[in-house]
Amino acid sequence: MREIKLPAADGSGEFSAFVWEPEGKAKAGAVVVIQEIFGVNDSLRETARHLAAQGFIAIAPDLFWRLKPGVNLSDKTEAEWKKAVGLMNRFDQDKGIEDLLTTLAAARALPGCNGNAGTLGYCLGGRLAVMMAARSDADVNVSYYGVALDNLLPEFDEIDAPLMLHIAELDEYFPAAARTKLLEGVEDNDWVDAFVYPNVQHAFAREGGIHYDARAAIIANGRTAELLAEILD
Repeated sequence: MREIKLPAADGSGEFSAFVWEPEGKAKAGAVVVIQEIFGVNDSLRETARHLAAQGFIAIAPDLFWRLKPGVNLSDKTEAEWKKAVGLMNRFDQDKGIEDLLTTLAAARALPGCNGNAGTLGYCLGGRLAVMMAARSDADVNVSYYGVALDNLLPEFDEIDAPLMLHIAELDEYFPAAARTKLLEGVEDNDWVDAFVYPNVQHAFAREGGIHYDARAAIIANGRTAELLAEILD
């Protein structure tokens, strides 16, 4: 893993992005890995390492840099939860999209990149991945348990690249009525594949997390790997 610095599009400074590269592969597709409310934490770094082991370049920008650079929290204590929620509530999602657009362009320009790049996000990052599907030229986008996706339905009309949604049936942050509204809204969208995982909660794919579910995570991650390989290789 190496750290690079990227300039903010609004000229307000620069932010860190962390890059993992596959071994023994001259050119590879790139995946912009979008953080949860816990920052570019140990869990997200492990996800990025897994992506590199699968043959992709993974790049994870520090999206909370305007609030507090270098956030690395977990879901294990109430104090960390409070810090994470406080950061999320202060986070400017549109500025986050600006930083993700910068990261996406930088990913395509990395020496080892084959020119193809997509996004993969979790929780808050899952929401941002959907926004990137509508607002960027990413070749593919994957959203794990994105929050409040139903209120992004107007943006789904702007999508013109594959988008995969992984949704937890028992997601405490995405009630059943909102999930039904989303699924009905994307039913006829040929770009969108939505999967609902039964009897699991929010963050079911966060390895080591309090709601981790191995079976659901393996199924979801397999679908993700297959899609990324199809589009980015």
